[in-house]
Amino acid sequence: MKVFFRRIHLYLGLAAGLVITISCLTGALLVFEKELTEAFNHSRYYVQPEKERLPLDQIADMVKQQVPGAGISRIQVYADPSRSLAVQLDEGKKGEKNKEARGEGGKETGKEVKAVAGKAARAGGKEQKKSKGRTAFVNPYTGKVIALYSYQKTFYYQIFSLHRWLLAGDTGKMITGASTLIFLFILITGIILWWPKTRRILQQRLKVKWDGGWKRLNHDMHVVLGFYVCIFLFVSVFTGLTWSYEWFNKGLFAVLGASPKPMEAPASVVVPETTGNVSYEAALAAVKQQAPDAQYYAVAMPKDKEASIQVTLLPAGALNEAATTSYYLDQFSGKVLKSQTFSERNLGQKVRGMIKPLHTGSIFGLPSKIFALMLALLGATFPTTGTILWINRTMKKKKATKNKRSVVPPLAAA
Repeated sequence: MKVFFRRIHLYLGLAAGLVITISCLTGALLVFEKELTEAFNHSRYYVQPEKERLPLDQIADMVKQQVPGAGISRIQVYADPSRSLAVQLDEGKKGEKNKEARGEGGKETGKEVKAVAGKAARAGGKEQKKSKGRTAFVNPYTGKVIALYSYQKTFYYQIFSLHRWLLAGDTGKMITGASTLIFLFILITGIILWWPKTRRILQQRLKVKWDGGWKRLNHDMHVVLGFYVCIFLFVSVFTGLTWSYEWFNKGLFAVLGASPKPMEAPASVVVPETTGNVSYEAALAAVKQQAPDAQYYAVAMPKDKEASIQVTLLPAGALNEAATTSYYLDQFSGKVLKSQTFSERNLGQKVRGMIKPLHTGSIFGLPSKIFALMLALLGATFPTTGTILWINRTMKKKKATKNKRSVVPPLAAA
């Protein structure tokens, strides 16, 4: 039986090994994308704090003046006074073509302020799409646009595209999806092949013989280390499948018995005597009364007279950006109509919201990110060590067969 599983393990590894290696290496590069992006572009994300921030509505007007023709989709404000504002621009037909984002939670899982500026998520099912337009990073004390930013034009977007669809659009997405599914079966057959028959073999398969020859070291790097990280690679592969296949994503909600649909946003009540809509600053102040210690607040104004203002925040102490809270305010009165914390989502939405933090390793902050980096780098070695292992075994068998044929049979007795 193990011969059968060994062949399946081998053939699947040879078929998908290159794509698995690329996915792991690019995944390793993406683990600390946020930290590296901020480090290399510090002036984009940080400013010199002053006494008082300008009102958000004044900042919105100043941004429109500096970026002619652009509207404002949302404004994200950080609790850190040294952080710049992230103003999502709505440039209509001038905006860039929508592209798939990197795995933020569901069809309505939230709307993302691009890249490192922070992400606001709600519950949902399908993978979200990137918003149109660019992000203007603005000094909150002067209203000056520091930089106009488009994620699709960055180095990391190319790495992300290589990771998700091999820079080949739908065809690449299909290949990476199939390879991810194959990787799942490789891990399962790998555990079957690893399973020892005796205690002595068990001891051998739990320790790497670092002082052995290169062939033994290669064997242990594949077999022993593969066993230790198998469960973590399984989690990474499983979460990756939710972005590769819609049926897998829907199946997740079906198994959990939950709906992928997010909470329905309430409508605003039109008041005839109302002179105007609630301002950005007033909406922010109203939510701050409810949750004064959030890490950031993202305010999105409605696009019609029936919709409500949405303010999404990341609570203080949250380790990852999936655990957001959404508030909906009447655009005429500023009254809080409805709110939803991460814990108030249904089970499927909570699990789906944790998919990206699990996949990227950000779920427990820095420690889990370091582990994710090591896991991705190690995962990239398995196709290579497995191929070398197969070559060594093949050469050994050929050599044994050749030696057997070269043995001269003894003369028959007279």
